[in-house]
Amino acid sequence: MFRQKIDFYLLLPVFFLLGISVALMVSVSPENLGNHLVYIALSTVFFFFFSLIDIDLLLPFSPFFYLGGLVFLVLPFLLGTITRGSVRWIPIGGFTIQPSELVKPLMVLVSAWFWGKREFSFRGLGGYFLLFLPVLGLIFLQPDLGSTLVILSILAGSILVSNVNRRQMLVLILVGILIIPLAWLAMGNYQRARVIHFLNPYADPLGKGYNVIQAKIAVGSGGWWGRGLGRGTQSHLAFLPEKHTDFMFASLSEELGFAGAILVLTLYLFLFLRVLKIAALSQEKTFFLLAMGSFFYLFFQTMVNIGMNIGLLPITGITLPLVSYGGSSLLSTMITLGILENVSRQKKEERTIEIR
Repeated sequence: MFRQKIDFYLLLPVFFLLGISVALMVSVSPENLGNHLVYIALSTVFFFFFSLIDIDLLLPFSPFFYLGGLVFLVLPFLLGTITRGSVRWIPIGGFTIQPSELVKPLMVLVSAWFWGKREFSFRGLGGYFLLFLPVLGLIFLQPDLGSTLVILSILAGSILVSNVNRRQMLVLILVGILIIPLAWLAMGNYQRARVIHFLNPYADPLGKGYNVIQAKIAVGSGGWWGRGLGRGTQSHLAFLPEKHTDFMFASLSEELGFAGAILVLTLYLFLFLRVLKIAALSQEKTFFLLAMGSFFYLFFQTMVNIGMNIGLLPITGITLPLVSYGGSSLLSTMITLGILENVSRQKKEERTIEIR
């Protein structure tokens, strides 16, 4: 009975990606392997908790989750320590928590709750922006541009699937185009420098362009089949920065080559197609919005991370879901996947009732 309720099409690519993550950690960062295994175990517990809880009971508490998320985002400014110019982490014992990661699934829940009981209107859109603005502002001030962009992807994606007609869509596109110059002005000097040196990394090869150059070298040096686990020169000789977090895909490509990279991309493809299938088969609007909000979050973060690893996008400092090291990121991802598993199970249960 319980077996029938598990969506193995969702679960299998998730645990294959986690297995690849463990193998890479053994190779590129064995000193962090113990913590990584603890993060996986803890995140798996949260996955099953959110996959089994009644979503209909959870959604009415979305306003409280939102307020809790705001308080959580304020804590780094009060209790956090400055790390590489940012105040993103709260130290707890020997571990750290990154609130900007953990609010991502909360924003998926809040978005589904907000649009689930109303049709799209510009008045509603104004309220939606006011809801997200404090969250975006607090994350941006940390500063954490990567997480800000991920939250924006949830916001924009939820709007797109909220029954927007063509005329409304055209207005939204025009507003978005007008906002781009303002976003550029709002960025800090170092953030603008990242964009500029992404376009021409060799203008400062030992400074701002260093990370981009070393990541591209690592990806290219892997060839077809890779150098082998434990034999990546870029990662093991410390040329590649953040080899087990932001640039885990570059480490993977160097050690497992084009074949390993294609395997990982294929697993992500299966995962994202399954998420879209869950959304398409959802029986209720709220469940559909939950699935699509989760899709936009996970898909955007995955594509941005891979894009910055291969030099197609500026470096924004976000992890590769399920593969990179990072407890907060993994916990956020697994909570989101637990919600998706829950939505998938709801759909199956409703079908069973209909057959009877």
